[in-house]
Amino acid sequence: MPDPLRFGIIGAANIARQFCKGVAGSPDIAVVAVASRSADKAAAFAQACGIPRHHASYEALLADPAVEAIYNPLPNDLHKLWTMRALMAGKHVLCEKPLCMTGSDAQAMYAAARTAGRHLAEAYPYMSQPQTLRLRQILAAGELGRIQLVTASFGFGIATPDGAPVADPRNIRLLPERGGGALYDAGTYAASFVRLVAGARPRRAIATGRFTAGGVDQTVAATLEFASGLVGQITTSLSTSFHRHAVVVGETGVIETGYANHAPAGSLALRVKRGVPNTVPFDVEEIPGGDGFRLEAESFARLVRGGSGWNGASEAESVDTMMTLEAIAKSLRAGGSWIELPA
Repeated sequence: MPDPLRFGIIGAANIARQFCKGVAGSPDIAVVAVASRSADKAAAFAQACGIPRHHASYEALLADPAVEAIYNPLPNDLHKLWTMRALMAGKHVLCEKPLCMTGSDAQAMYAAARTAGRHLAEAYPYMSQPQTLRLRQILAAGELGRIQLVTASFGFGIATPDGAPVADPRNIRLLPERGGGALYDAGTYAASFVRLVAGARPRRAIATGRFTAGGVDQTVAATLEFASGLVGQITTSLSTSFHRHAVVVGETGVIETGYANHAPAGSLALRVKRGVPNTVPFDVEEIPGGDGFRLEAESFARLVRGGSGWNGASEAESVDTMMTLEAIAKSLRAGGSWIELPA
């Protein structure tokens, strides 16, 4: 690009540091400012990450004329508020997942982006990986026949099986007032993957699970039914060994993937079976990849600069994923009843 997209980062969380590290050296991205509610914290973050300017308030960042786009990695409960304010300030927004907490909020956010004439996208690094782009290509070509089943799982361990914190009890993932819990953290990836494969919103959802002592969902398993007949299942947890995998099963083939955010070894693998009998072997496709933060940010820059080129979640995918998560959360709180999604 003749001119890199100038990002400002709202908040100084650890994921923001990872974003800065990921985009460092990209000719298409320049992180020009960061804001924190603490002047000292903003200054320390800017120095550590090589950012030329820092602000002691989010409002000051949004008023900075050098900032074209905002990367929003704030806690889940603040995504909608500061994304909307950024859009109203004339900034494009790349917002961390989950985009917000409800489907109606997601629709309102995209409507606000259209009113402002700015671009909004939800950040799922795995979607910009060539591995996922290749998966989309295989699905679009119908190589697996009609998709019948999709399962996706993602979990890690920050709480004990009994629901107590493993380390910091103030970790936002463990705080219900900050939109914490497994579902709206790792579970967003699993739900978004099922939506990506299905190509549609589920008809209904049902869930079961357990809660931590602090009141957030600790482990969740959900089943999703689609109008096409496809059945999706997601599992997520805050109390397991790290795991992240998905299986797509069609009438004539199967894909297995880790749908990873990053490719530290330089490539990611898809295992693809094309055929029905159990004697048909899986082919392993090694697909070059990279840092997901850089890949998604460069894709977003192409969208802003040229009006196309975004390869992450579409508006429909983000809205449908939020509606799915909302339905799963309602089912979980209701003791495992079916929840119908809007048509």
